[in-house]
Amino acid sequence: MKIDLSVLGRKFERHRQEYEAAALRVLRSGHYILGDEGAAFEREFAAYTGARYAVGVNSGLDALRLSVRTLGLGAGDEVIVPANTYIATALAVTENGARPVFVEPDEYFNLSAEHLAAAISPRTKAILVVHLYGQAADMAAILEIAEAHDIPVIEDCAQSHGAHFDGRMTGRFGVMGCFSFYPTKNLGAFGDAGAVVTDSEEMAETLRMMRNYGSKVKYQNEIAGVNSRLDEMQAALLRVGLRHLAADIEERQRIAAAYRAHIVNPWLELPKKRTVAEHTYHQFVVRSRHRDDFQQYLKEHGVTTLIHYPVPPHLAQCYRALGGKAGDFPLAEKMAAEVLSLPMFNGMTQKEIQYVMDLCNDYQPDVRRA
Repeated sequence: MKIDLSVLGRKFERHRQEYEAAALRVLRSGHYILGDEGAAFEREFAAYTGARYAVGVNSGLDALRLSVRTLGLGAGDEVIVPANTYIATALAVTENGARPVFVEPDEYFNLSAEHLAAAISPRTKAILVVHLYGQAADMAAILEIAEAHDIPVIEDCAQSHGAHFDGRMTGRFGVMGCFSFYPTKNLGAFGDAGAVVTDSEEMAETLRMMRNYGSKVKYQNEIAGVNSRLDEMQAALLRVGLRHLAADIEERQRIAAAYRAHIVNPWLELPKKRTVAEHTYHQFVVRSRHRDDFQQYLKEHGVTTLIHYPVPPHLAQCYRALGGKAGDFPLAEKMAAEVLSLPMFNGMTQKEIQYVMDLCNDYQPDVRRA
């Protein structure tokens, strides 16, 4: 049997008629940028998250970098980010001329509140929290620290659509919540897309101008902006996906529950789940001291996996100038050497789920593969 990490076509087939009707509606409208579909999606996504405003943009990275820019951050400013995040989180900081300050994760793969407190300096101007793999960070502890130092929090919700912490949805704790709708996300577009949610009318208005060349009125440019607009086609298709998001999340949680109940192997460590947080399982990430061997074993048996993420940002080649070196963040580096994402997608069959579980349970390290 062959099983990919993610099979996007199955979700499309489930709702083919709705997706095709939405696409045709846009094509026939003759209006393809900043039209009714985008405005409708922004209203619907804001309502879904509980925010007052949602601003559609071109990608999750643009959601992050425009949010950092909205706070007016730049040279000389520091922004705290997790040491085990995807490079986009750090890029949002450096593209604005600010400096990322990396902080170790906790046992749930999220920013450690304990290490956060120690990393704050007079130059700290924001905290960029990532809800990695679909589980919320410890927002109670993080907000307590942020509020004590009067530091704004931006949330990177690229992987946490619909996830909650203590009954409150991610994206609703910071001054802005940034979402990616990359096709593999729980709410995925059919190309790149993103959005920022906020309760601030001023921030929403600034974001709307920034995404559209810094303009409210055509050719009247109030600020130096960029071209980062959520197009009508993606907005219309996302509206379809949003209608089914709750059911899609429940399905992923059922798959994860099966993995948790039936994968029992001392060579594998299952992801820890925070008691006050809802996990929406953008990824189901296990750890193993024999990760590379385990990945090769699964590959030999037809199962595709992926490492999220093999290189912590402080060790990325593009950030050599920041002076990071191996050993700076031991836990983040250890996770990078051990994590592996198992297949997790909507439409996964019971036979496929069982096959993955059986392989996991049968695994034994093999020096011949290592």
